[in-house]
Amino acid sequence: MEYRRLGRSGLKLSALSYGSWVTFGTALDDAGARDCLALAYERGVNFFDSAEVYLGGEAERMLGRAIKALGWPRDSFCVSSKVLYGTGDNHDPAETARPTQQGLSRKHIIEACEQALQRFGLDYLDLYLCHRPDPDMSLPEIAFTMDSLIRQGKVLYWGTSEWPASDIEALIAFADRNHLIPPQVEQPQYNLFHRARVEQEYRSIAETYGVGLTTWSPLASGVLAGRYDDGVPPGSRLTAEGFSWLSDFVFAGRQEEMRAAARRLQGIAADLGSSRAQLAIAWCLANPSVSTVILGASSNAQLAHNLAAIEFVEKLTPEIRESISQAMSFKPDRPI
Repeated sequence: MEYRRLGRSGLKLSALSYGSWVTFGTALDDAGARDCLALAYERGVNFFDSAEVYLGGEAERMLGRAIKALGWPRDSFCVSSKVLYGTGDNHDPAETARPTQQGLSRKHIIEACEQALQRFGLDYLDLYLCHRPDPDMSLPEIAFTMDSLIRQGKVLYWGTSEWPASDIEALIAFADRNHLIPPQVEQPQYNLFHRARVEQEYRSIAETYGVGLTTWSPLASGVLAGRYDDGVPPGSRLTAEGFSWLSDFVFAGRQEEMRAAARRLQGIAADLGSSRAQLAIAWCLANPSVSTVILGASSNAQLAHNLAAIEFVEKLTPEIRESISQAMSFKPDRPI
């Protein structure tokens, strides 16, 4: 395993990490999640990503139960949680979430942190991220609240996920003026279909301010691995209960274009001696601005296969990267 600094911080994360979105509680039960986590840890993974909203908090509970069962020393791994949407746990199924149970107010940020710690069974979060920008958010309130959580020892690093670079820069500037600890991480989607935000919009925050990028969906939910070359099969991630919206999110009406582009990667991968999945993950890792690529495997075999992608990074010569870009010769990037 390779380890990379989280931006300019002193924290070193495994270049490949493991996330709990979609798979935990759906494709994986407690035993399956524990087995995957054990394999990831054995292979050198030290960062595990989650969020309050993932399966209404159950993904974090599953991760916490596995960590306890596996007996990992607390100083050997990092976990993250993300705050905004809440868990939906409002004690009355007939009611929607109340305003104080979601959002980026001081109240919800602090209470969501405490709740995440309870679900994980831990004393502190290594990374705590604002899951998306909130139309009603106050940047000063967020900055002061995150700073206070760090000074209390409940959070070590904080940041954002899928925020406009302009808002991240505003947060950093406010923190600097007020002697607060600034955001040090952004978590964007990054794959061969979604390049613009990382490579253009976030370039300045990575290079100028040293913000680390913990990227997600390197395989575009399996499209780049060839899982949907012939359509969406039953039992796949895109048909999982509660995730019917995911197919529209992934394809956005460009199914045939994206499948055709993914198929064009097959020859390049074969010449390299890799699978398409390994090629796509290695391509993400080749970007020096990326601190870690979050994998989302639903079995030990799939996880082991994807972890082996790190072996192909050095084989991605400029010529091969150009061939990959030519194969992906359309622009489906869209706002998230």
